[in-house]
Amino acid sequence: MSQEFLSLKTEINIGKIGEEIAYKYLQAKGYRIVCTNFKAPIGRNRRGAEITGEIDIVAYDENTLCFIEVKTRSSDSFASPLSAVDLRKQRQIIRTARVYRRIFYLQNPPFRYDAIGVILQADKPQIKLFKNFFTEEKFKQKRWIFPETYF
Repeated sequence: MSQEFLSLKTEINIGKIGEEIAYKYLQAKGYRIVCTNFKAPIGRNRRGAEITGEIDIVAYDENTLCFIEVKTRSSDSFASPLSAVDLRKQRQIIRTARVYRRIFYLQNPPFRYDAIGVILQADKPQIKLFKNFFTEEKFKQKRWIFPETYF
């Protein structure tokens, strides 16, 4: 087996372990888990290929519908787990959440976008929940086009 395949397999396992830890953490905090790994088509790229979005955990925190992204790292020496939730990922989560709400006729309930960072350590994993990690309003204010000075 190639080193790249082994590395990818390890990353997938770390991600799944982190999602399981986050799932149990949210249940202990009183969240009602609706589904995990929700996938839906959210559009097409420039070549016409279908783009599929995924939300790691969909849950209710009391009456608020939460779309939760889980990011896991084996250590935080390189970067925080949540540094991977960049603008592109936020856009994908927002589009997938819109599809979810449309499918299940949930246009008006309160909702938010949360993120959980999991750092796997030898003795005990560190878990941090960030409620309202980003919002659609904040997201709309960000610039997606680079200034002309880049070109």
